[in-house]
Amino acid sequence: MKLARFNDGKIGVIVDDRIIDVSDLVGDDLPDSPAVAMNRLIAAFPRLRAQLQAASARPGIALAGVRLLTPIPAASKVIAYPINYHDHGIEMGRESRANNLGFFLKPPSSLCGASDAIVLPAIEGRRIDHECELAIIIGKRGRDIAREDWQHYVFGYSCLMDIVVRGKEERVARKAYDSFCPVGPWIVTADELGDPTALRGRLWVNDELRQDANTRDLVLDIPGMIEVASHIMTLEPGDIIAAGTPAGVGPIRPGDKVRIEFERIGSMCMEVVQGSGGKASIFAPATA
Repeated sequence: MKLARFNDGKIGVIVDDRIIDVSDLVGDDLPDSPAVAMNRLIAAFPRLRAQLQAASARPGIALAGVRLLTPIPAASKVIAYPINYHDHGIEMGRESRANNLGFFLKPPSSLCGASDAIVLPAIEGRRIDHECELAIIIGKRGRDIAREDWQHYVFGYSCLMDIVVRGKEERVARKAYDSFCPVGPWIVTADELGDPTALRGRLWVNDELRQDANTRDLVLDIPGMIEVASHIMTLEPGDIIAAGTPAGVGPIRPGDKVRIEFERIGSMCMEVVQGSGGKASIFAPATA
C-alpha cells in the first residue's frame, strides 16, 4: 500500500495514477496543532488495514493534480546515521563509520515534501550539498529492540534527502534548516515493498547522475540501525530513520532540479531556490 499526505493535509491511498482520500478513517488534524494524522494511521494500521484496502475502490482524483506533502510532518524524531557507506567515508576522508559513530537527530521542522522547494539559506561562501538516503518509517513503539525483531517495528519506506551546509560547525546546526530534509513522495508499506536489503537508490541534479548505490552496501544494516537507536531511546510510530548516504555528494545551487529515486518506492523531483533568511552568525565569513 502507498500512503501519502496531499493538498491541505488530507491522507490518501495511492492506486495506480489516482489518490483516494481516506482522511475520514483517520480523523483530521486539529487547527494550529501538530499534524499527527499520519502518526495515528501508522499506530492504528493493523486495525485500519482492511478499511483502507476497501477504500481503494472509492473514486479518486488524478495524482498529477494534487500537491504532495511530506508524509509525516510530526515525526517525533528523524534519526540519521552518518558515514554508513564505505565509499562515502573514503570520499569524506573519514575513518569512522556508522557502526561506531552512532547517529544524530534532525529536527522535524526540517521536513518537507515532493511538491515543496529546497530553500537555501542566505549565507556566503558555503557549499550546500545533497545526500541520497533511504527513509525507514517506524510502525510501533519500541525500546531495546532485538536485532532479530526489527521487522516487527518497520511500517514502511520512503525517499529522503539530507541537505547539509559543509563546514566544521556542529553537524545538526548545518543540517537543521527548514526544508533540509525532503521525504516522499509517499510511504510504501513494508509488506508491499518486501525485502529492503538490496534496494537501488539514485540521485540526479539537472539530469546529471550524482549518486547510485544499493542498500546491500550499508555498513550498519537496517536491523542494526533499529537496534542501536532503540537501545538509546524509545522509538515511536512515525519516527524516521535516515539510513546514510553513499559517495557522490555534491553541491546544489538555486535553479537546480534535484531528483531522488528508490526502486519499488518511487521518485520525486524538487526545485532548489534561494531564500533570504538563515543568516546565522556561526556561518558568517571570517573577518580579517
